[in-house]
Amino acid sequence: MLGLGSLQRAFGIGAGSLIRGYRGRRVPALRNMGAMCEFDKPTASIEIGDANIGHTDIGRDDWIDRRVPARLRPYLRLARLDRPIGTWLLLFPCWWSLALAYPRWPDLHELALFGMFAVGAVVMRAVGCAVNDILDRDLDAQVERTRGRPIPSGAITVRQALVFIVGLLLLGLIVLLQLPWMAIGLGVASLLLVFTYPLMKRITWWPQAFLGLTFNWGALMGWAAVTNDLAMPSLWLYLAGIAWTLGYDTIYAHQDKEDDARIGVKSTALRLGRNSRPWIAGFYVVTIIGLGLAQAAAGLNPLCFIGLGLAAVQLIWQLWSWNPDDPGDCLLRFKSNRWFGWLVLAGIMIGGQSP
Repeated sequence: MLGLGSLQRAFGIGAGSLIRGYRGRRVPALRNMGAMCEFDKPTASIEIGDANIGHTDIGRDDWIDRRVPARLRPYLRLARLDRPIGTWLLLFPCWWSLALAYPRWPDLHELALFGMFAVGAVVMRAVGCAVNDILDRDLDAQVERTRGRPIPSGAITVRQALVFIVGLLLLGLIVLLQLPWMAIGLGVASLLLVFTYPLMKRITWWPQAFLGLTFNWGALMGWAAVTNDLAMPSLWLYLAGIAWTLGYDTIYAHQDKEDDARIGVKSTALRLGRNSRPWIAGFYVVTIIGLGLAQAAAGLNPLCFIGLGLAAVQLIWQLWSWNPDDPGDCLLRFKSNRWFGWLVLAGIMIGGQSP
């Protein structure tokens, strides 16, 4: 049984590293390392509905406030269940891979795998967000946009968040153990990426590439869950997903480029600067080519390229209409990648259905 000290070491608490959770705000290392050991000491309590909070990324009077018991609301917000885009971006490579691995569908086993991977994506994204918020709580409390989050607002303590993480990891383990051995091994190996990715923005201008390696791991796991093996379609899909993530996360990073430059955080948005648009166009070209090669290697019929063509149009619209100096527009274009994911999935399913 893991003690709290083990959990501290496992999550890097007190390591003084720069941390960024999945889709969380990027911040420098915590200044007061001693505070990390004070598990039960919340920061100043802030009510979510407090009119003094100002701009925040916490929803007000949304479905969580209206339908969820008060004591459970902070945990759902900690898991970002009110902001699901990160879960979709984690999930789509899994679903693409599952659909590629089946020559025909629907199949009851495939539908069960779709459900299990959906649960896994929700769980692992929640773990990443919770770890991020634990490590960033002192700085989040000083930022208008984030000080209403559950931990810095005092809605839940660090100890409670750690217990929540352990519960999520146990749930994730239960899901993982339902898969073949190859997929289980890949799932365990993914933890190396999960826990090293947050450090990358301190040592490289290309942390988005490491996010791509992490967020698209499901392209390998999905194929292995069906075949208990790896093959070229899954490898092409993984490459395409990495390029896709490089594109959409560079757009996302432009939201915070001024703050990142001020605090010394590295990103492709800062590295590429005003040349970001042509670079992202290149990433998206690689994405479409990689997806096409994956579909061809899987033996899908040409109808699959209908969905892929529409998905390419979505990327063109995304990049053409993007204003890199408008944070709101960056977020909107980033979120639109959910539609790209659905178009690609629809194309794969169409291509697998017809003779």
